[in-house]
Amino acid sequence: MLRTDLPQIITETLPGPKAKALIARRNNVVPSAIGCIYPVVIERGEGAMIEDVDGNKFLDWIGGVGVLNIGYSQPEIIEVVQNQAERYFHGMFNIVTHEGYVALAEKLAEIVPVKGEKRKAFFANSGAEADENAVKVAKAYTGRSNIIVFSGAFHGRTHYTMAMTSKKAYAKGMGQLPGGVFRAEFPNLYRLPEGITKDQALQYYIKSINKVFEENAAADTIAAIVVEPLQGEGGFIPAPIEWIKAVRKICDENGILLIADEVQSGFCRTGKMFASEYWLAEGVQPDIVSTAKSIAAGIPLSAIIAREEIMEAPMKGTIGGTFCGNPLACAAALKCIEIMERDRLAERSLEIGKKVQDAYHCMQEKYSVIGDIRGLGGMIGIEFIRGSGDKTPAPELTMAIIQECAKNGLLVESAGTYNNVIRFLAPLVMSDEQLEEGLKIFEEAIATSCKGE
Repeated sequence: MLRTDLPQIITETLPGPKAKALIARRNNVVPSAIGCIYPVVIERGEGAMIEDVDGNKFLDWIGGVGVLNIGYSQPEIIEVVQNQAERYFHGMFNIVTHEGYVALAEKLAEIVPVKGEKRKAFFANSGAEADENAVKVAKAYTGRSNIIVFSGAFHGRTHYTMAMTSKKAYAKGMGQLPGGVFRAEFPNLYRLPEGITKDQALQYYIKSINKVFEENAAADTIAAIVVEPLQGEGGFIPAPIEWIKAVRKICDENGILLIADEVQSGFCRTGKMFASEYWLAEGVQPDIVSTAKSIAAGIPLSAIIAREEIMEAPMKGTIGGTFCGNPLACAAALKCIEIMERDRLAERSLEIGKKVQDAYHCMQEKYSVIGDIRGLGGMIGIEFIRGSGDKTPAPELTMAIIQECAKNGLLVESAGTYNNVIRFLAPLVMSDEQLEEGLKIFEEAIATSCKGE
């Protein structure tokens, strides 16, 4: 059974002949700007495993970039989606009420750790839409037009979220981006500015926010500060809790809403159902949470959750959309959350994360090119540098490791401002045997790639 199999490459080359033919067809009709470096054409997927059209089997540590926390082809998800499909595929929520939307909103209002006793939720289709809608709601509630985001942030590729996203390679050639989006520095304790010690870091990064108030937009014009509890594209950098406390204080003092972008970090990925539960343990809550990715096991869906007074601020017709809260997606999401809670996938994320971090630290002792290892639960980044004492990013080495892994049946992906971090986003249903095999392939790829340097 594919679900329990280990990686196995049976073709002489990758891609194999069938995959090569389909990739050629792709290149003929699909814009190259979408990009893809992997020699894989999926035939089927189960759990944490993919089988391609040539019969090669890959262990997937990318998980659809954080979408497949409960894995590919979960039988219970298939069943509820089939049952819903037999009743109706679509019911636009602006026109007809369907119970799945209401039940999912009730569930998220119960479990998402936002401020306020009475909470409301609504749905969109993607992470970028969730982030953009969270900002729209914040602007409606505060009557303010500006926001603050951070270095390293990734919030999407819509026109507005391209402005929010830090890495402007994602906006190259896209012309003038929307205004009113101001950027402060996100705490990266591995790459502190020269002359700043870890003891001085908190004040340094808080000063960066105050500098926005002084030089770009006054505090009373800021609707929201948008934070990823653990940056994704930025390099898998957790937000230090003392910094989050300080940001919450700034928000409270200035009437600013705090938005937690949990698009990638939600749904058990970090060892909690939501990463902002770590904030809650320290007495801090966001005002709005945006989330997506693993919410519905691969069916497009995203959510925005906040307390009632915030959610009631937008004028009628300013939120919602044709496919938002699609019945098939809501059915999948309700079952997905049920499985996560029942099977304790947050705890499993912690178990997997500890094994991976322990293995990475052992590798770090052997290979001087491993600069930093960080994360929460099963959301881990490993940063590659030129060598001991030299923190210069090593993107070429990182790419070589990724390609070497793929050749041997393991799929991993890069992240980070300099593309020198490899992210761990494996499905949380991966077996211990699969995890051990993946770690073996990963270390061998590092060793092989270092020899080629």
